[in-house]
Formats: sequence, C-alpha cells, structure tokens
Amino acid sequence: MKTYAIGVVAAVFATLVIGAAVIFWLSGQVGTLSGDIRQLEERREKVHADYQKLLTEFQSKSAELTKVSDELGHIEMLIGLEPTPEIDIHSRLDAASQTALEKMIMLQSIPNGFPVERRGVTSPYGWRTHPVRGDRRFHAGIDLRASTGTPVYATADGVVEWAAYHQNSGLGNLIILQHNLGFNTYYGHLDSIKVKTGEFVKKGDLIGHSGATGMVSGPHLHYEVRHIHRRLDPKPFLEWSLDNYETLFEKENQVQWDSLAQAVKRKANMPGQRLSLLEPVSTAN
Repeated sequence: MKTYAIGVVAAVFATLVIGAAVIFWLSGQVGTLSGDIRQLEERREKVHADYQKLLTEFQSKSAELTKVSDELGHIEMLIGLEPTPEIDIHSRLDAASQTALEKMIMLQSIPNGFPVERRGVTSPYGWRTHPVRGDRRFHAGIDLRASTGTPVYATADGVVEWAAYHQNSGLGNLIILQHNLGFNTYYGHLDSIKVKTGEFVKKGDLIGHSGATGMVSGPHLHYEVRHIHRRLDPKPFLEWSLDNYETLFEKENQVQWDSLAQAVKRKANMPGQRLSLLEPVSTAN
C-alpha cells in the first residue's frame, strides 16, 4: 500500500509538472500568436489603407481619362477627325496631334484672318472704276476700311521682302511679306512702317499703321494675297480659320492645294515635330 501510494503521488506530481510545463509552453505560444495576430492586423490595416489610396487614385485617373477622352472627342470634331472611342486613347492622341499640327502649320504659313480690325470692305477684288484716275481697272486686292493710325498685323509667319515707299505702284508706303509655300501678302497706303526688310515676323505681329499714302482718295488698307506672283481674291483668306478650315480649298481653285498639303504632311512627320493637345494653339488675330 505504501509503495502504491508513493507511486500514485509520484504519478500525480509528474502529471502536475508536465501539465504546468505544457501550460507554460501554451502560454508562450498564445503570446506569440497574439503578437502574430497584431502584426497581421497591422498589415491588414496597411493593405486596406493602400487599397483605399489606390482606389482613390484609380477613380481620379479614371475621371481624368474620361475628361481627356471627352476633350479629345471635341478636338477631333474641331479638326475634322471622326471620333473613334473604340481605338485606344494614345493612338487617338497621336492621330489628332498629327492632324492638328498639319493644320496649325497651314494656318501659320498661309495668310488668314483680317490684317486690321474688322470694319468692312470699301472696295472688293476685281474690276472697278479707279477712285482717283476714273478709268476702268482691275483691282488686284481688297480695300479694308481703316482710319489713319489703325494697327496693321501680319496674317501669317514670314519675312519682310519690302518695307518702304513704293513709287510705281501707287500704293505709297508698302509692306510685302514673303510666306512659306509660295505666298505673299501686300499691305499698302500705310501711314507708318514698323518693320525692316529682311526681318522675320510671326502671324499677329504689328507691322505698321494704316493711312492714305500713295494714290488714294482717303485712308484705308489695301491688302493683297499672291501665290507664286498670281494675284488671288483675298476674301476667302480673310474669312479662313480652323472653324471653317475646308472652305478656302473649295473657294480658291488657283492653288494646287493637294501638293501643298503633301508638303505640309511631310514637314509635320519630320522628327521632333509634335503638337501638345493639352496646350491651346492660337491661329487667329
């Protein structure tokens, strides 16, 4: 009995020791698991925060992309392209940029818009009775109503070919600008000249002031457009802009527009030629 009792006590004691050890080990594991759970919770919160940030950025980019797509559609319609939403936006941007660049080059190189404040025409292009000589003569330009001192602006980029008094033409103080693609513009009867021969001017630059020099009956601006020395009716060029881009080619048939368009396309395709559609481009005075 005594031996049995000692064995029982020993077994109980061993059980208690082993149980205590197991409990101690389990407590350590619980502590480790609690630490792991806290780390996982922290990671979950960080992942959730990152997800929310990415979601916000995605929604913002998606809204911006939608806005860009809408604006691109407006630009495509403005420059005469058919909006194609099924094509990726990068391809659409490239096509629209190329087309806009070609039209911008045309509008910078070929005379367009009024050289003075739009106040009407006093004498159109064509046959008329000369206001001073009184005989029937061909009027090679168009007379625009302008009082003495009215600012006169270049209607396209170019180089000043002539800027002085022109005795034989009767145009008085005259400026001749030489533009790209074979075009020239004439600004006659000026009161003052603000440019010099050989100077480069950009579309919209002030080049002089209207007046009544030369053979005239009153102040106005005589304006001519020529292409390879052929005198053209300035009226379609005065009314030409990006908004009615095709009208000039329909109204003026003395210019080989297809050939000029191909030359402009080649220039637009040259390396380094690119137009940002995110920046507004001014093409009129």
